[in-house]
Amino acid sequence: MEVDVYLGPRIEGAAARAAGVEAIGADGVYSAEAAHNGFLPLVPAAEHTSRITLLTNIAVAFARSPMDLAVTANDLQAMSHGRFVLGVGTQIRPHIENRYSMAWSGSPVGQVRDLILAIRAIQTAWQDGTPLQYRGEHYHHTLMTPMFDPGPNPYGPPPVWLAGLGPRMCRLAGEIAGGLLIHPFHSGTYIADHVAPAVEAGLLEAARARDDFVVHACPIVATGRTDEELEQAETGVRMLLAFYGSTPAYRVTLDAHGWGDLQTELNALTKQGRWADLPALLTDEVVDTLVVRAAPGEIATALEARYAGTVDRVGLSMPYTTDPETLAEVVAGFHP
Repeated sequence: MEVDVYLGPRIEGAAARAAGVEAIGADGVYSAEAAHNGFLPLVPAAEHTSRITLLTNIAVAFARSPMDLAVTANDLQAMSHGRFVLGVGTQIRPHIENRYSMAWSGSPVGQVRDLILAIRAIQTAWQDGTPLQYRGEHYHHTLMTPMFDPGPNPYGPPPVWLAGLGPRMCRLAGEIAGGLLIHPFHSGTYIADHVAPAVEAGLLEAARARDDFVVHACPIVATGRTDEELEQAETGVRMLLAFYGSTPAYRVTLDAHGWGDLQTELNALTKQGRWADLPALLTDEVVDTLVVRAAPGEIATALEARYAGTVDRVGLSMPYTTDPETLAEVVAGFHP
């Protein structure tokens, strides 16, 4: 199992952080799009590393056009000498409409299918010189003049991985994407019972081999070498769990364990602006099921047991400040 480390949100210092992650033996770094742009930190990371994978986990797909995503991904693929992966996700309707002021189609699975196929058509036009003639339900791309054609990428087009948690999105990833990015709000049971079968169904539909597909999970991990570190980790993971649990799109995980009503309760508190009260609703059983707790050097073994061969790669979700030595010990467990 390969391991990726979160690069951090800001472009300042990203080069040093990425170089440090590479130095301790991690397989990649991932960026996320929240309060800061998800692509920009990967630029200095590409320039100051030589081995690790660079991954957006995720870039918000519906905030951009397929052409915009394809251009940015193509540049990062060239800059990193073929080490970039474009990870995209749909986000949820309130953010697309009210934060990004973009249209919500009402069919996120159908729209993101169209978006990925459009990106692939654009990449093929650049790589092979074929005319760009993509006409989908949501996206049309039929113009590519020489001035705007970057030509073949010497490292090939970057792969596109799709974020998912619900069965329909996971099946779609298996059908048309290069990999699946599993949202952090999951359990090992949910992966085995819902995600893995959906991926297999998508692969079967497209007559694709499992070896040609990457399943990437982003487990929420609590670890530390001191009581203070462990306390900070516990506070961080409980707040993150409560935030995710309040989101209707992630209720599928709670439903799988019979805890669906918890999502309703958490969501009600968010509507009252009572964000600080959310973690108190989480029982120890919920936290123990959704969080991986272990000593730093034992995290890799715990994750191998949790996923039992269903996951190829993990991106550690550690929503708290982690001592560099603690992180190095965690990573070392993946490559003894």
